Amino acid sequence: MDVAAFNALPRDEAVAVVAVWAAIPSWVEALVDARPYPDRATLVAAATLGAASWSGAEVEAALADHPRIGERHAGSGASAAHSAREQAGVDPADADVRARLADGNRRYEERFGRVYLVRAAGRTASEMVAMLEERLTHDDATERAVTREQLAEIALLRLTSAVTDGTTDRTGEDEA
Repeated sequence: MDVAAFNALPRDEAVAVVAVWAAIPSWVEALVDARPYPDRATLVAAATLGAASWSGAEVEAALADHPRIGERHAGSGASAAHSAREQAGVDPADADVRARLADGNRRYEERFGRVYLVRAAGRTASEMVAMLEERLTHDDATERAVTREQLAEIALLRLTSAVTDGTTDRTGEDEA
């Protein structure tokens, strides 16, 4: 949808759209309530600014909507569809990578008490495993910050895939 269509959505529908980007109610409501946006860039800027203030508790709560890397989303709908596309770099037939991810996910959850979250879109499984290994060396404060950053990256990618600026369609061709 273009930004004008997003601006025109009834509030409850806009909340449902934005909640798929990141399930942080204060952020969702702030973005929806700040409509109308003159263009997508302004919406992205508002989303970026709002994400910078996410609390640790908000990030922790939002993680409930994200599956472990290498696993399928337990739900259905838009969030599950996004997750499947984002994790396309993980080949379910690659037993070695699946085993390494499962072991790393287990160690991460034991160490930090939450699911390992990484922006998977555009990354290979090997890159995600390497990042997981590196992040296991972080102290708690560093890892909380990295997790927030990764959630923000995911949210912004979902936003930019869902809302166009109204001048071009998703293929980059001018709208008629």
